[in-house]
Amino acid sequence: MRFLAIFRDRRGAAAAEMALVAPLLCAILIGSVELGHFMYNEHILAKSVRDGARYAARQSFANYDCSGEPSTTVRDNTRELVQTMLLSGGDDRMVNWAATTITVHERCVSTVTGTSNITENVSGIYDELALGGAPVVTVSATVPYSPVIGAAFGFSGVGLNLNASQQAAVMGI
Repeated sequence: MRFLAIFRDRRGAAAAEMALVAPLLCAILIGSVELGHFMYNEHILAKSVRDGARYAARQSFANYDCSGEPSTTVRDNTRELVQTMLLSGGDDRMVNWAATTITVHERCVSTVTGTSNITENVSGIYDELALGGAPVVTVSATVPYSPVIGAAFGFSGVGLNLNASQQAAVMGI
């Protein structure tokens, strides 16, 4: 008789159910915070690279010779702008910039791209350039991801990188 009474007793059922569900809820909470942090850092990186491409695209045509690399000054200033809030040494935009790779490349787009049916209109400000086409600058960055909560729970983020790339046509302003 006492044995059957134990099975009919419902006291503590909510506590037992909560004990079973709590680890899953904690994992979802931690995962949500980490995913939000990842997306936030990805957004910061994309915005930084976009700002760097805009800056590099507004430099003088004299800084570009279609060799694949813009002038050293433009390249260094663009890298600094991508990494920091302001030129001349502001604060880093993200925490883990120590192992960052920031590249600045240029290429010239000619009037015909090589495919028989595709042509690009590069007239206007590019007409009188002796560069052989319109210079286009590409800024790319790769930053190792630094987790916000995961390190305490065994997620180190090692091997996980944030990547962004942006192109802009040089306007020679």
